[in-house]
Amino acid sequence: MEFKKILHYFNIKTFIYFLIVVTSVYTLAFTLVYNLKDDGYILADWLINYEDGGFKRRGLSGSFFFILQDLTGIRLNYIVYFFQFSIITLFFWYYTKLIRYKETTFLYLSLLLSSIGFVGLLNNVTYVGKKEFIVFLIFTVFAYLLDNGKLSRLKEWGICLLLCISTLMHEVTLFYVPYFAIALFLKTDKFELKRYIKYFLAVFIPAVLILTIGKNVNEGHSLEILSKRGVHPIYGIFFWDIDERQYVKEHVNEYSLYFITLAISMFHIGYYLTCSHFKKLLSLLLVGAFLFTLPLFYLAIDWGRWMYIHMMMIIVLFAMPLKNGNSIFSFEKVKIDREFYITLLIIIFSLIYRSEMSGKGFTFEGILYRLFVAPIELLNKM
Repeated sequence: MEFKKILHYFNIKTFIYFLIVVTSVYTLAFTLVYNLKDDGYILADWLINYEDGGFKRRGLSGSFFFILQDLTGIRLNYIVYFFQFSIITLFFWYYTKLIRYKETTFLYLSLLLSSIGFVGLLNNVTYVGKKEFIVFLIFTVFAYLLDNGKLSRLKEWGICLLLCISTLMHEVTLFYVPYFAIALFLKTDKFELKRYIKYFLAVFIPAVLILTIGKNVNEGHSLEILSKRGVHPIYGIFFWDIDERQYVKEHVNEYSLYFITLAISMFHIGYYLTCSHFKKLLSLLLVGAFLFTLPLFYLAIDWGRWMYIHMMMIIVLFAMPLKNGNSIFSFEKVKIDREFYITLLIIIFSLIYRSEMSGKGFTFEGILYRLFVAPIELLNKM
């Protein structure tokens, strides 16, 4: 009897909780590691500022952290990490709140185990600590409030304000705002144009300002300013001088592999939509959300990162329609049928392959390789 009670808690839901804990701890730990070594991307991107040349894209966060350093005297590395820690922790916390009383399914678990889902964080350590976690947090809070009937008019305007601020911290916010409109449509099942316009204006207004009057990320004095403040990056965003479109052309064989990852992900999401009996309109809306981000793929080389953000947004989005349960351990019992076997194959394959942030779009160096093969190779080299 005791064994059955213990076994009751080892199910899909507890595995999702376990995955949340593992990915959050991993993300927070490596974010700290990168911050302490003055990483040129994970730390320095947060320190782009208005002090060097004036208004520019991503500059709001750096100027804000400079003010905090002047007030407290604390090292920038620690100040930035405190905010990264808070944002990442709050994202995982609100995601947990969102799914807490949901009947999670084996098929839904497969989304988290996608190579560009939660497992993507374990596959690609360079995903940690980046500014898209701001977008993840805002969207997850929005989804939680919406799903629980707590999205008042005032809170909705607050979300719009956060979207505006987030765009000033990283322009990637602009390209993923369609998910907010899709989430609202999924919940209300009606077309509410005025509300959608609010979300898009919240990101378009700052984006237009950045495009028209924004300065370069580095106007020539950023490294000097950071050095005086105790941060000394030797690579990264402040050194970036690459023609990204030319870079993709020169590495076309590696980048063409992203279409394999894209095809796998499209099949995965399409299969989920089919099995979950969603309306075809949702499929069209998700395709529209992907097409909305095509300028990102044209302008920047982080193709794996853009697909990873899509999957993370979809994971949050698809949590909303899950059935409500009566316990934090609620889950849908697994049926050994055709859907189970196809889902199992999807999961196994997702754990086998890996898509890098930029560069190789598909390799067989997924989480299973990193757990069981890479350590043996390392020992052999030693």
